Amino acid sequence: MTKKNLTTSDITRLKKMYAKHLPWLVSLAEESAACNEFKNRLQAALNTHQTDNAVVRTISRLISYDGSVINELSTGQAIRIETLSHLWQFLRGEVICSTHTDLLLDLYHQFAALTEKPEIKDDIAWMKRQMNRWQTGLDKEVLAIREANRERIIKELIKKIDRQHGGNSRYQFEESFNFEQKYAKVCEWWKLSHFHLSMAIKSPTELNTFLGNSLPEHTMRLLTDARKKKMPFFVTPYYLSLLNPTDAGYDDATIRTYILYSQELVDTYGTIKAWEKEDIVEAGKPNAAGWMLPEGHNIHRRYPEVAILIPDSMGRACGGLCSVCQRMYDFQSERLNFDLEALKPKESWDKKLRRLMHYFEEDSQLQDVLITGGDALMSQNATLRKILDAVYKMALRKRKANEGRPEGGKYAQLQRVRLGSRLPAYLPMRVNDELVDILREFKEKASVAGVSQFIIQTHFQSPLEVTPEAREAIKAILSAGWTITNQLVYTVAASRRGHTAKLRQLLNTMGVVCYYTFSVKGFQENYAMFTPNCRSLQESEEEKIFGRIPSEKIGELNNLIKGTKDLGRNLTHFLKDNHLLFAATDRSVLNLPAIGKSMTFVMAGITPDGKRILKFEHDATRRHSPIIDHMDQVYIVENKSVAAYLRQLQSMGEDPEAYKSIWYYTDGKTEPRFPLFEYPEFSYKATATVTNLQLE
Repeated sequence: MTKKNLTTSDITRLKKMYAKHLPWLVSLAEESAACNEFKNRLQAALNTHQTDNAVVRTISRLISYDGSVINELSTGQAIRIETLSHLWQFLRGEVICSTHTDLLLDLYHQFAALTEKPEIKDDIAWMKRQMNRWQTGLDKEVLAIREANRERIIKELIKKIDRQHGGNSRYQFEESFNFEQKYAKVCEWWKLSHFHLSMAIKSPTELNTFLGNSLPEHTMRLLTDARKKKMPFFVTPYYLSLLNPTDAGYDDATIRTYILYSQELVDTYGTIKAWEKEDIVEAGKPNAAGWMLPEGHNIHRRYPEVAILIPDSMGRACGGLCSVCQRMYDFQSERLNFDLEALKPKESWDKKLRRLMHYFEEDSQLQDVLITGGDALMSQNATLRKILDAVYKMALRKRKANEGRPEGGKYAQLQRVRLGSRLPAYLPMRVNDELVDILREFKEKASVAGVSQFIIQTHFQSPLEVTPEAREAIKAILSAGWTITNQLVYTVAASRRGHTAKLRQLLNTMGVVCYYTFSVKGFQENYAMFTPNCRSLQESEEEKIFGRIPSEKIGELNNLIKGTKDLGRNLTHFLKDNHLLFAATDRSVLNLPAIGKSMTFVMAGITPDGKRILKFEHDATRRHSPIIDHMDQVYIVENKSVAAYLRQLQSMGEDPEAYKSIWYYTDGKTEPRFPLFEYPEFSYKATATVTNLQLE
């Protein structure tokens, strides 16, 4: 008996699978003397099925695109689609490369779906079992392992400080200190974010030492190669304590893969290209989205309403370098780095900040400023206060200037201020009393200037990052009246069944609202981390569904989030009352170069090595740069086949059978935005004129 195999790379086995389960398709190819004849006869056979059949539509689309040449947006390369041509050759027994097996496997599942209805999970008990597989940073077993980690790391820190005796560091022991006194002092310093930044691990050898020499030889070789290529490496003692260096206990793959680089990332470092082409700024020229920007690399922009501000400060660094970082291109060019002393703001930054605020002030559509980097909270409190004060004064001036403008000619005023930071997860002790006071004071002042949305946009990647320290940081930020939203990157480790659902649930109990689930951008450096977009669709339909808010309850939840002081408890009550496992307020999206975030696509083809070719449309639920009206069709080639992804999951201990419906997710549609993330309506009629835009 020939069993179907979800991940086989054996071409002989594939031939037997087609012959046993799809004999009609084999006969059709054998009886067709040319590929066009095969496609015509295949389409005629499909026409006998129901026209509203999604599988029929997918295969018909593959037929229609076969032989066409498309322009792949991210690389600019012209690609000829030959999906059905390769299938025809294979079915006729003609020579075909062994690397085509993932293409043939994907096509097999598409055709098999014509007669076998895919099983879609819809069982809350099953969902709970999947979620319960994943431990959190608050579980007793996890805390016990981490306490042992902390003790080991503190002992290594004592040795490190002793070696640095007499240096410039503020963290020095008194000459008379014995070991117990040194240990107590490091425990005291452990509560300070600056201590962790000062003592960050910056080399593979040091990393291995702090992890109890638990890293395998091949990992050490890889990290050494990365160091030779001058690839930055920066991990704080706190975040390192979250890993599990033992052979037992919790699965830390989701956070471990964030600090241990893949072979593909190391190999490509130095030649990485900017996926987000609009981030490439040339003086006097519009970016890829058509926006004219000030000189330098302080402002990035894609949408009419939003601008990203990257300050010339320590905010250009992070609490650690995420291996999947969307700004790896900027680390490569050293615009972002970990030279914290050199990144302290210079006198010239004050002048530049005024010029940047003038750009915002004179923009007719801007109403949302996202201060990030790097990481917004890496800036020192005094620097952050100065930046926020400049934003506040700019908002006031813009509001005042509008008083002299006529109805229909008034500019959009600032309504939303966001701080992008991963420090609540990476370094939660950064959230100190002074920072909370700065946030509270800014909200009080900026509210008078018309700003109504104050958001810390953070990034928890795993339930294991939600520690007692992170819980306290979240509580402190919420006490300042700011909303905390979370976005995660849908890496392979994070995409395992139930993992994202468990993270949503845990964050909700603390009052954090989920915002985006991002697909990994698909260049080769991120091959190891990339999850095909069909898995995002599968998660949305089969897992996120257990947190989907009933339409008649959306307004109630939105008001609850905006108005409550004890959001975690009240949100938990809301979920319980409505029989929800979590609040699915996040949207699954891919950041398209120059286009924006979208998950609206159809599969137009498959490359010879099995990578899906997706034709994207922009997100029709929001405004975009007018550049989209001047662009060709948007095609993206994913950087990993579905079969390769399933093999990767299998190597991590997952059963591919648990994901077997993944093949049938070939069409995506961007989910609607939760009302919290919409801009409030203006009390006046704003101008339709778009400034700072130049379409070539």
